[in-house]
Amino acid sequence: MHDVPTRTGETSPGVASSGSSGAVAGEREPLSAGLKQRHLTMLGLGGVIGAGLFVGSGAGIAVAGPGIVLSYLIAGALAMLVMRMLGEMSAAMPASGAFSVHAERALGRWAGFSVGWLYWFLLVVVLAVEATGAAQIAHGWVPAVPQWGWVLLFMVVFTVANLSAVKNFGEFEFWFATLKVTAIVLFLGLSVLAVFGVLPDTEPAGLSNLTGHGGLLPHGWGGVVSGVLAVVFAFGGLEVVTIAAAESDDPARAVGRAVRSAVWRILFFYVGSMVVIVTLLPWSSMQPGKSPYVAVLDSIGVPGAGQIMNIVVFVALLSALNANLYGSSRMVFSLAERGEAPRALLKVSGGGVPRRAVLASVAFGFVSVLLNLEWPDSVFLYMLNAVGAVLLFVWGLIAVSQLRLRPRIEREAPGKLALRMWAFPYLTWAALAAMGAVLVLMLTDDTARPQLLWSAGATGAVLLVAGLRALRERRAGR
Repeated sequence: MHDVPTRTGETSPGVASSGSSGAVAGEREPLSAGLKQRHLTMLGLGGVIGAGLFVGSGAGIAVAGPGIVLSYLIAGALAMLVMRMLGEMSAAMPASGAFSVHAERALGRWAGFSVGWLYWFLLVVVLAVEATGAAQIAHGWVPAVPQWGWVLLFMVVFTVANLSAVKNFGEFEFWFATLKVTAIVLFLGLSVLAVFGVLPDTEPAGLSNLTGHGGLLPHGWGGVVSGVLAVVFAFGGLEVVTIAAAESDDPARAVGRAVRSAVWRILFFYVGSMVVIVTLLPWSSMQPGKSPYVAVLDSIGVPGAGQIMNIVVFVALLSALNANLYGSSRMVFSLAERGEAPRALLKVSGGGVPRRAVLASVAFGFVSVLLNLEWPDSVFLYMLNAVGAVLLFVWGLIAVSQLRLRPRIEREAPGKLALRMWAFPYLTWAALAAMGAVLVLMLTDDTARPQLLWSAGATGAVLLVAGLRALRERRAGR
């Protein structure tokens, strides 16, 4: 059916369309099964730990004070619910397009087309931010190499890694994630010792930073809500693990284990970090754009704290770049499988890598990087705003798809429900309501409103294209 080789003993798959008689299909992806469980586990843990946590959390603390702990609990709970829904569907119906395939099966081709292309656009635009941020850090270390030279180097290295066997991507992400997780564990360990005054030249921190400076909620619940807006998008990236699971030996079991292990540990890392930060330092000393991790390490006397965190942030940015390039290539490949993208992108190497899909994604990534380097405050800013709220649109369709597909799976193949959404359908509806609330809050927030409006425009444009395509196909069918 497609210009792709299949694994030995398998037939070339076609992804069930919305008109398929069943929600559950038994097809297998024509991609390599080169990812191991350890790759997926660490991808799930490390995929969401990025610069948004290490640096961006300072902005959340500045608006919420110690209440940032509640902000992270709320945002993290929403992310956990979304991942549980996505994990349920991906374990029952693993596919490289993940939620795009699920949306098509649940709601029709327009939904799969829309969410797939919007997510692809989100990844290749954010890829530019990550490449530029990593290049800025590297340029500070080696000023002789211009920033654009570092960007070129990073893009070439990760393009080559993604063009070769998928296990190379898995190894990159495994070690990147290991370093990030290790850094957070060490940070938490040192910080807890400092809280209790165990470290040399430290005294027990007590509760003064939590009860003073305006108390636990210095800006009231409004500050907590503002904190949610500041941190909720930091949880984006978890979705890639369900895309990657399709390239493992046992996708159903792999995605279930990865989702189970990731969500609780990530919530622990995020919330635990915020607890020790606001306990050790006055929240009013936090500055947006400055890493609160560096501030804590400086306060407890860790030498070279700034450079240590620079290295961690650098690795986090490269890890996100690598994961986004992978995720975008698999998403556009899945779109091509279903006739929603050029069929030329279906060409797969002998090792099971969709090289044309990788090249198409990195090509647009290069364009985004150039726009970011040349017009960061104009053209690229508009692009970045256009994807600012797309993650919520993706999460919303995941929830709606799960509401539609869960009864079908229970009816047609209940044995495939290896991972079940908690308290279905009540928590799914609760998550949808929470997403709606976040969108309303963005509309009322002067800083977030432009992102919401631009993202709504981008979403509307993609939906319009999807509608016109459906209309053309309907007329052609007549």
